[in-house]
Amino acid sequence: MARRWTPQRFQARRRIRVAACAAAVTVACMASFLVGTHKTVALEVNGKTETVQTYAMSVDRLLQEQGVAVKTHDIITSSSGNALANHAVVKVQSAYQATITIEGKDVPFWTIATSADQLLGFFQDNEKAASQVTVNIQNVYNQLTGGFVINANGPVTVVADGKSSEAPNGKLPAASILDSKGIVLGKEDRVSVEKDGDQTVLRVKRVTHGETTKTVSIPFVTQTVVDDTLQPGETVIRQQGQAGEKTQTYNTTFVDGQAESAVLLKEATTKEAINQVVAVGPEKPKETPSDNSSSDSNSNNSDSNTNDSDSKTDNSDKTTSDSNSSKPSGKPSSSASASAKPSESPSSKPSNSPSASESSKPAETPTQKPSTNTNSNNNSNNSNNSNSGSSNNSGNSNSGSNSNSNSNSGNSGSSNSGSSSSGLWHASPSAAQTYARGAVAQYGWGGTNFDSLVKLWNKESGWSWSAENKSSGAYGIPQSLPGSKMATFGANWKDDAAIQINWGLSYISGRYGNPDAAWAHSQKNGWY
Repeated sequence: MARRWTPQRFQARRRIRVAACAAAVTVACMASFLVGTHKTVALEVNGKTETVQTYAMSVDRLLQEQGVAVKTHDIITSSSGNALANHAVVKVQSAYQATITIEGKDVPFWTIATSADQLLGFFQDNEKAASQVTVNIQNVYNQLTGGFVINANGPVTVVADGKSSEAPNGKLPAASILDSKGIVLGKEDRVSVEKDGDQTVLRVKRVTHGETTKTVSIPFVTQTVVDDTLQPGETVIRQQGQAGEKTQTYNTTFVDGQAESAVLLKEATTKEAINQVVAVGPEKPKETPSDNSSSDSNSNNSDSNTNDSDSKTDNSDKTTSDSNSSKPSGKPSSSASASAKPSESPSSKPSNSPSASESSKPAETPTQKPSTNTNSNNNSNNSNNSNSGSSNNSGNSNSGSNSNSNSNSGNSGSSNSGSSSSGLWHASPSAAQTYARGAVAQYGWGGTNFDSLVKLWNKESGWSWSAENKSSGAYGIPQSLPGSKMATFGANWKDDAAIQINWGLSYISGRYGNPDAAWAHSQKNGWY
């Protein structure tokens, strides 16, 4: 008996048909997805190539799947860009740090070069201005820094100990070439590679240390005293000054026999300086009408001829009769001690200011230069007592003399000490562009790419390491926004142009592919 049609049976069958269709569509989509996302990719890591099967959508995901460790300065290139495509070729080149010399400064340079000649070629490929670039090999016996060959395409000229010779096989590391020439390196000897026309030169510089001495003159200082026996404004040299001498001993670093830097070890005085003593006449007292004595006593410029006003003001002076009195007071004053005639009964305490008589004993704090403006200094202090004013001036000038003496001694030591610097610290635009030439060539960007980079960063920052956009906060040569992004390439991103350039090129590579594309985007949109 055939089943009769019912609404319930119809709904059940319809549900089965819908479920089957949905399952079929899902299976088809999954199959299409798997077929579409499955890729065969050639992965090359430091020259070793293997073919891998992957479903990764990006290069970063592929490297993560394959367990390839990538560091900040490593160079990654893909034939399909950052989005991974089937049959793409992905290359990973591990960078190591070499040291190059740009405009006399040693600069760390992360490179993938397989030879020193290739590394020099990175800079020369794009270099129009003849800026000398030298590759320094810190340790020729270290596989990382000295293991790459010097010149893969020909002979190498070896210069050491004033002699020049040729090594025919340039496909050797620096250590092997030097060993073949019988050249033994000292612990601090320097090895570098440079281009001289078409020649590749491997140069050895010998570094030695030794003690050197230098005789330095010690200038004499001048002591000024007031002599009441002289006429106002008259000066007499009581004792002629003589310069002294001291011997400084330095630890000097020599490079190929030439002194490069020195550090002060010690110094000893071999001849003491003799101070020059200059006597000057007292200042002529200033005469003022007696009618104004009461008003003058209330001001800081009181006259010394009014005895009543002297006791009311801080800047009042002793009168001439008081300073020449033969009877000393119970407490000596500086003006009384400078009198030309000694007191009949000397005070219990010695005077601080020198006597007007010829004395070989210098002042406690002498000045470095003869003081010919003693009277004017006294006037600036509004004092009419020549002895006390001169004493104050002598004290001030002596203090300056002592500080000058100390600063000279410090400068003599620091000026001869060596200094060291590394990185493109506060680099000039020309040095920054020289560094960028090599970095651009290392990415494989030829043609007009370097010219586009120069235009791009001229527009953004004028190649200034300190360029900052106050409104947006963008900073540095590439105008990183914010500037702290560049910290991934080095902690000194605010001052080191090399760090800024390395970050900028990495940014351009990841976002635009090359400087030509970044410059085109900047021209179209006004930013990059």
